Amino acid sequence: MLKLLRAARRMRLDRLMRIGGATYSFTDCFKGFEKVEVVRSIFGEKTEEALRNLKVEFTWLGGYMWVNGADGHLMISSRYLRDGNKLDIYLDLVHELVHVKQFMDGKELFDSNYNYVDRPTEVEAYGFTVKEARRLGLSDQGICDYLRTEWMSDADLKKLAEALDVTCA
Repeated sequence: MLKLLRAARRMRLDRLMRIGGATYSFTDCFKGFEKVEVVRSIFGEKTEEALRNLKVEFTWLGGYMWVNGADGHLMISSRYLRDGNKLDIYLDLVHELVHVKQFMDGKELFDSNYNYVDRPTEVEAYGFTVKEARRLGLSDQGICDYLRTEWMSDADLKKLAEALDVTCA
């Protein structure tokens, strides 16, 4: 648990961004991500360039964070950034960075032919997130707590967890 708290403290979030459609460079808002092993595994040799060129927009819309389907920039709820659990925010950033890479590769992020938990892009993004959560020392139950969302039924959570080799109680 101490390892998790240290990881959350090391994460520096700029919680003072202005709202209103302006975009910011990811690297101006989130320092040090170019050095994180899991992020480097997502973007490879182009990590610094990808993060430097990635734009972030802060919004008052509800929710957490997502990739804008029109141009691939990152949308982040200011409320979530202000009030959310730092570890959850960090893991969500990892998850969304996978989606940014998928967008860059021309993958369909919102393929309606799949249910959310079956969508290949979601399973891949959650796979990176689970790997990072385990590296940080999260137990399977802690990972299940992270995976649980209001838009997922218990059956969906179980299905996703099984796909990710996570045991949920």
